[in-house]
Amino acid sequence: MVSIGVLTETEPGERRVALSPDAARRLSERGQRVLVQAGAGRLSFFDDDAYAGAEVVDRARVYADSDVLLCVHPPGDLALARPEQLLIGMLGTDPGASGGRTEISLDLLPRTLSRAQAMDALTSQANVAGYKAALLAAEAFPGFFPLLMTAAGTTRPAQVLVLGAGVAGLQAIATARRLGARVTGYDVREAARADIASTGAAVLDIGTPATTSADGYARGLGADEAAAQLRGLTEAIPRYDVVITTAQVPGRPAPRLVTADALARMRPGSVVLDLAAAADGGNVAGSVPDTRSVTGNDVTVIGAGNLAATVPSAASTAYARNMLAVLTHLIPDGEIVLDTDDEITRAVLLNRADRAEARS
Repeated sequence: MVSIGVLTETEPGERRVALSPDAARRLSERGQRVLVQAGAGRLSFFDDDAYAGAEVVDRARVYADSDVLLCVHPPGDLALARPEQLLIGMLGTDPGASGGRTEISLDLLPRTLSRAQAMDALTSQANVAGYKAALLAAEAFPGFFPLLMTAAGTTRPAQVLVLGAGVAGLQAIATARRLGARVTGYDVREAARADIASTGAAVLDIGTPATTSADGYARGLGADEAAAQLRGLTEAIPRYDVVITTAQVPGRPAPRLVTADALARMRPGSVVLDLAAAADGGNVAGSVPDTRSVTGNDVTVIGAGNLAATVPSAASTAYARNMLAVLTHLIPDGEIVLDTDDEITRAVLLNRADRAEARS
């Protein structure tokens, strides 16, 4: 029997939990022992009593008795973990941070493999973030998103531009459209442009060629390409009431898409939400994670931060389903199997304690 432990998240502002009560019950029914730290699901609105079949214990007991530790982010007290324990979560891509433990990072999951889709936590959480981004932008916008025809007159729909049409961007497009806005999307990838059109949104064409890397992600643009893109976007952005940016390139800082010049040209009351805002910058000039600011010409700039954590119940439920699929893959017959001949396992194995070499 494998013992699976669930820790309360220690990241500031994090409200998700790695395993939902339903997922814990499913693991228990498979014969796994599940230990949940008391209060781990409270911020996701999962009471301890809801974890039927699991043992609700203190944090020290989770560390002491678990073979596998589940988390969303790396625990702040990971030094308490035993070297032989397997840690699974969104652990980044740096094996040097593992401290010699065996770690499975869902950030490394190959998203192009169809049999890995059920494990794809990045996609499930990006979907939540894109949904919430559209709602936050609508809340900050001082007008209506939909066309309204009333006795007091007709109000035109908001013009919304979404930059980046990955999972988060497409969900932001779909949600803004459901709210009644007139939505336009933009992406440098040809396939993503087709995805935008499939939602019923318009596709912004600024005359730049489509670019895609071998793994399906947007590749980094050359200097001339990036300059041409910025010029085109700076001209287009002031036509919109709301701009939501979601563009990210794996392993690199988020590309700058909205310049200070573009912000200065926007109408007062416009809203720009940067889903890619990070400590090392984002898509929008001056955006700061978890911060809302107003420019001198009254444009609201929102650095989104960890939006998935602000929809904790839905995000945790989706993440737990991903975890359940990962555990099914790694524990096929009641024992942990780390088969590096398997392409999924090999890809997500950030570090292995019983091997001299780490992921490079």
